[in-house]
Amino acid sequence: MNYVLIVGAKSDIAKATAREYARHGYDLYLAGRNIGELQEFANDITFRTERTVKLVDLDILDYESHPAFYEQLEQKPVGVISAVGYLGDQQKAQSDFCEARKIIDTNYTGVVSLLDIIANDFQQRKSGFIVGISSVAGDRGRKSNYTYGSSKAALTAYLSGLRNRLHDSEVIVCTVKPGFVATKMTAGMDLPKRLTAQPEEVAKSIYKAQQNGKSVLYSKWIWKWVMLVIRNIPEFQFKKMSI
Repeated sequence: MNYVLIVGAKSDIAKATAREYARHGYDLYLAGRNIGELQEFANDITFRTERTVKLVDLDILDYESHPAFYEQLEQKPVGVISAVGYLGDQQKAQSDFCEARKIIDTNYTGVVSLLDIIANDFQQRKSGFIVGISSVAGDRGRKSNYTYGSSKAALTAYLSGLRNRLHDSEVIVCTVKPGFVATKMTAGMDLPKRLTAQPEEVAKSIYKAQQNGKSVLYSKWIWKWVMLVIRNIPEFQFKKMSI
């Protein structure tokens, strides 16, 4: 059995990615808080694909539990996909550090804690892949979500360094940078249709990028060029903008 571990498995992108990997013959570990809520979803994947799906409880903020979490996996995964994400409330974060810390620790600190453990195992085995879902929000800070964006920027830098470190061990590290995606997290937002992807679209692009050993993936692809423009807006002009 070739297991793929999907962390943050209750998100819409994670669920679409789980279906995509099962469809291509992978067995799954789905990990997250109160993961038993996905039992019906797991049963449906097994029914449709005949792949094994195991649910494993994980609190990404309980760092001390991470070594035991990974140790308990009877068969270690051939790859891990981190779909952990918490947008949070920027206005609240500006006056309540508990909210700011939750955003930072969920999107970055907790992910690093877990991925370091897995990366050490993959490096020793000289095989495996790590896919980290970051965000285009990490490419440049904007006043509307800069706490979230800063946590994703940190994750992007971490994955870049991890990719550099693990290259000689033949471990693939792929950084995924979605733009707008129609999920529960963005429900109620007025998103531009041309720039908004569906979870299934992101999942297919993740699978293809990982299989091809790609280092960085923007989804939709047009975001690569959108963010190139945004990153190159002069600071004296950018600070006056509301984007």
